[in-house]
Amino acid sequence: MSEAVLSLSPVRIGRLSIGALGVLALALGTLQSVVEPALPLLQRELGVSPAEGALIGNTLLVTGAVVAPVAGKLGDRYGAKRVLVLLMAVVSAGGLLAGLAPNLPVLLLGQVLQGVMVGALPLSFILVREHLPARESQVAIGLVMALFTGGGMVGMLFAGPLAEGLSWHWMFALPTIAIIATTLVVMRLMPHDRPVPSDDRIDWPGVVLLSGTLLAFMLGLVTVTRDGGLPPFAVGAIALVVAALATGWIAVERRAASPMVDLRMLAKPAMWHSCVLTFVITTSFGMVAFLLPQLFGVPAGGYGFGVSTTEIGLFLLPGAIAGAVSDSVGGIVARRFGLRAVLVVGAVVTAATMITLAALHTAAWQLALAKVLTAIAAGVATTALLTRTATAVETKDTGIATSLLVVTRVIGIALGAQVAGAILDAGADPATGLPAESAFATGFAVAGLVAALSLLIVRMTKEKGARA
Repeated sequence: MSEAVLSLSPVRIGRLSIGALGVLALALGTLQSVVEPALPLLQRELGVSPAEGALIGNTLLVTGAVVAPVAGKLGDRYGAKRVLVLLMAVVSAGGLLAGLAPNLPVLLLGQVLQGVMVGALPLSFILVREHLPARESQVAIGLVMALFTGGGMVGMLFAGPLAEGLSWHWMFALPTIAIIATTLVVMRLMPHDRPVPSDDRIDWPGVVLLSGTLLAFMLGLVTVTRDGGLPPFAVGAIALVVAALATGWIAVERRAASPMVDLRMLAKPAMWHSCVLTFVITTSFGMVAFLLPQLFGVPAGGYGFGVSTTEIGLFLLPGAIAGAVSDSVGGIVARRFGLRAVLVVGAVVTAATMITLAALHTAAWQLALAKVLTAIAAGVATTALLTRTATAVETKDTGIATSLLVVTRVIGIALGAQVAGAILDAGADPATGLPAESAFATGFAVAGLVAALSLLIVRMTKEKGARA
């Protein structure tokens, strides 16, 4: 009997296995982050507008938004190692496709496939928990998360040298080659984990409808602002398609036995308050994250800086570091000073920074400082909301609640970037095709106003809570 029990015990993994998972996370973080500093270059090379350029990063986010809630379920049901390897095969195909892409549609398809990389982290955590004691698994999970964040900084630094020294194709190809090699090592070193039998079905209709809704909405923003806009009936048709897809998704989620996003959770005040605030905060930050590299890349001689992709990465790097640090301390800061104080200060900092930048953006250090301040504000606020929500719901609902906030965060960032791209397109000079300086000022001002909107939401939710 004891021998049978021992045979079912998980195989303990060693440092090499944990290291392989960490290096894989490093390569994934690198691949995910190369687009941001290189967006101006990609737009020039592919001959696309800012709104179309925003799609390059947003398609990856859309895939991530729909994969995040189901990755853990797939890993529990079929085994985390098996699902991780399959997802990495999809990511590798997407990275190679992007590395060979001759035009925007092929690059977008590659980005869609790369988006499944968000499933790697929860699957890695499942493997670590399965094969290590609790205390050691916490250390290993922290290592994997730290290396994923570090990969983002590596991508920020090396996207420029690769794109300028070789070509932009290599900034996708080299991290992909590292992912392929590391996945083979993980396959060799990592033992198989045991699937957990479950009667719950994966909500594939919900996955398809949500991804369709997000893509239709973002493509709609691009087409509405391109070449002088569309006729009113075409705009109405796009709006109807988005509304129909969104309505279908809501209907499916409400009836599904095991929905990808349990909308009933939104009935809880702590949940919908957090979702609304997370959406507003990340929409503002998404606009900032898109506008800054665009302004860096505008040719010098007027209001632009004309810096290279490498220099853009260096200017944005402090903001990436600040964002990583703020993400890690958001919960601690909220416990020390209170959630409301964190939200109010973050909103004031972001709004003031953006309004100031709308009027004053004559030096590169001003843009770099703006990225640092807004990254800190957004990171601390959204992490504080996430931790508050995780502790406000029942333990059995933690996974559902946090996945809903993760999806909301991704959608907010994607929407902010797409709106910012639409503003730049609408303010483009017909002669040069470049956005006018006033378009950037408008974008920064709108980002500041969106951030300020969270102040009103905090006040409203507090009043409702007091009445309740």
